[in-house]
Amino acid sequence: MNAVPGRFLILSAGMGSGHHAVAAELARRLEAGGGRTTTVDVLDLLPPGIGSGLRSFYRSVICRMPVVYAGLYTAFFRAGGGPRPGSAPLAALAERRLLKLVAQKRPDVVVPVFHLAAQLTGGLRSRGALPVPSAVVITDFAVHRQWLHPGNDLHLCLTRDLAHQVRRAVRRPAVTSGALVAPRFHAPAPTVADWQRRLDSPDRPPVLISTGAWGAGAHLAQTTRLVASAGYRPVVLCGTNTRLRRDLSRIAHADARGWVDDMPGLMAASRALIDNAAGQMALEAMAVGLPVVSYRPIPGHGREGARRMAEHGLTDYAPDPWALIRALDNLTASGPARERRITTARSLFSGAGVLPLEALVRLEALVRTG
Repeated sequence: MNAVPGRFLILSAGMGSGHHAVAAELARRLEAGGGRTTTVDVLDLLPPGIGSGLRSFYRSVICRMPVVYAGLYTAFFRAGGGPRPGSAPLAALAERRLLKLVAQKRPDVVVPVFHLAAQLTGGLRSRGALPVPSAVVITDFAVHRQWLHPGNDLHLCLTRDLAHQVRRAVRRPAVTSGALVAPRFHAPAPTVADWQRRLDSPDRPPVLISTGAWGAGAHLAQTTRLVASAGYRPVVLCGTNTRLRRDLSRIAHADARGWVDDMPGLMAASRALIDNAAGQMALEAMAVGLPVVSYRPIPGHGREGARRMAEHGLTDYAPDPWALIRALDNLTASGPARERRITTARSLFSGAGVLPLEALVRLEALVRTG
């Protein structure tokens, strides 16, 4: 395939690590195809103090006040009748800096990978203020209304069903990109044997428990004890939450870990992932071939996304402790059930990837040259 000499401005967001991971994989693929990329955190385009304050507030409500986030999600993100509050006024505060950046970098396409950035570009495009097309990469299974703005030119979605949902909502093109996960999660991990030695659990199959980059989740100690009592070795990924890691380390048979760089190796040495966010880590596990069970997901997009993943047949959704253990018993054992789940989950990576973005650059070049 011929190289595409396009310039792409990717708008990410430092809300955890998932959006940055998608942005990095986007940049890698586009540059492999001959493109040039610049990645910017959309929170840095807001007036001083607002972006960092928004990040701190989001982290606080997710980690300490999930009921508050559930209320905010219902008000701002879910669809509903009548006037509904949105993030467009907040996004408008970043317009001046984005337009200045576009004038400096002269991209052919602006690519939001966060919903606030999608509101930003959509608003500018709808008024004719953004001179280049915007293509939104929707990273969630929960395609809430903040992702959707009819001003954006194109939407890249995880599945065909989600693309259909977006087309119906905004009456604009939407395509199936599939999940954008780094190649190291698809390739055999050379460190599997090393991780197996480090976990040292011949009689206890290792089960990962994800808490995201910030170590967030409900009743994590209870979940860890439950998994251990069922005969598994719970390996809890605590992210940057050192207090959580210290507390969970006291639980018998538990292995509480901080930030792990070699996730492909650890995943390949494990038998299942208990996920609570329906985010990038769940997608990475599916790429490795690690079955995913959603349990006690964080409110809002986490809970809605977990249910949508299960509806797609990609994961199990466990509504109670007994369902969690049944799912683990079913999916950790070698056999048809495990293989079916792995095969179904890997279908998520058969989409068009970044080809629609490269095609958008070619289309714009044809339009400009007449």
